[in-house]
Amino acid sequence: MRGKDQRPPLEHHPSSWTSFRTTERDEERTMAETYDGTFTTSEEWFDSGGTRCAARVYRPTDVDQPLPVIVMAHGFGAVRALRLYAYAERFAAAGYAVVVFDYRNFGESEGEPRQVLDIAMQHEDWRAALRYARSLEGVDHTRVVAWGTSFSGGHVITLAGRGEPLAAVIAQVPHVSGPAAVRSTGLRAALRVGVPGIRDAIASWLGREPVYVQSVDLPGRTGMMTSPDAYPGMHALFRESGLKEDTYPRTVAARIALKIGFYSPRRWAGNITCPALVQIVAQDAITPKRVAERAAGKMRHSTVRVYEGGHFDPYVDPLFGTVIADQIEFLHRHVSLRSAREIKP
Repeated sequence: MRGKDQRPPLEHHPSSWTSFRTTERDEERTMAETYDGTFTTSEEWFDSGGTRCAARVYRPTDVDQPLPVIVMAHGFGAVRALRLYAYAERFAAAGYAVVVFDYRNFGESEGEPRQVLDIAMQHEDWRAALRYARSLEGVDHTRVVAWGTSFSGGHVITLAGRGEPLAAVIAQVPHVSGPAAVRSTGLRAALRVGVPGIRDAIASWLGREPVYVQSVDLPGRTGMMTSPDAYPGMHALFRESGLKEDTYPRTVAARIALKIGFYSPRRWAGNITCPALVQIVAQDAITPKRVAERAAGKMRHSTVRVYEGGHFDPYVDPLFGTVIADQIEFLHRHVSLRSAREIKP
């Protein structure tokens, strides 16, 4: 696999838990600067299209220069409370400011009707969140990182490829191809959600209440993700987040089923000029590995990490520790803290 700039082929580096591949030759790893200090959190809001979006802001303490900031949002139909705080805490402990937000109509954010997933609206929410992050006191507005996972991994690829000024992108198990996602879902599963999708689209046109489907369900049932690992994977996210399974709805308005096949962030991958970390799992039943690798190969400065596991494994141990360590190493290499701030004695 080669990008336009004729990079060398992928290299394989065996590990006890993961296999590592990269679209650049790995540099000799150096000891990155670390920050093991404390941080504060605050619940805040920002406006997106006239609607308030909830944002939790993490701010490292005992710093006297502007900090790089990481902006984060979850994947398909999910909310920030499902394990994203675990990532944010690690980033803040490493010295980065972090903004974790919910999309309109989901989680703690406002917006009606609830659970309506609109791709263009989510892109607008991302742009609003990035503007908000740049406006924060104590943040270096030129050093903003967009972090996305699964569906939002596709969003950050799209935004970066369409010219959003970013210091770096982290795309964890990203959605990159609509047709590939539909193929991996399977014809029967796609048809099962297609019928309520049509009903919901008609309801939307007529101004009626949405028709909902499960975002995750067991194989053979009507749900947007019904691979064998999807339902237990979502169950693990709730459990490891300390949440009851009825804390947040696990449904989405069915109309999104008619649009996923046409959403392919990989078309923008070749336009990305900032450093990008793309993390892929080898047994991904939702975002096929080979498709994600090809998309990453189009990026000019991409680093690819391939791990053994399924789509939901990066969020929880034992894989979580490896995935977050690779993310922090990538940040230290490409969005260095040393040039952004000094720690007070």
